[in-house]
Amino acid sequence: QVQMAESGGGFVQPGGSLRLSCAASGGIFSIHPMAWYRQAPGKERELVAFIDNGGTHYTDSVKGRFTISRDNAKNTVYLQMNSLKPEDTAVYYCNQYPYMSDFWGQGTLVTVSS
Repeated sequence: QVQMAESGGGFVQPGGSLRLSCAASGGIFSIHPMAWYRQAPGKERELVAFIDNGGTHYTDSVKGRFTISRDNAKNTVYLQMNSLKPEDTAVYYCNQYPYMSDFWGQGTLVTVSS
């Protein structure tokens, strides 16, 4: 059974940085595109970034600020978040891309506030 374990969230002031990690287990990690998603309070879950054989892809609101990467040897995907804004406040999840409904983890909360 595939499981995702996100970590690295926290409280940060606007302009700050965080690095999220997601350890995947129970599947063949290296063959699947992987993505980060987020869900802000009162909003639907949205795609933030994904990484596949073609490279990396970002939603417009995070381009130039966030970087997705992966380490297949560690079955881990990362999200480096710089220049954080209050509107980045959300619970962040990793999953395959496109997502698999059964693979959602608990997520990690990122709060950006002064």
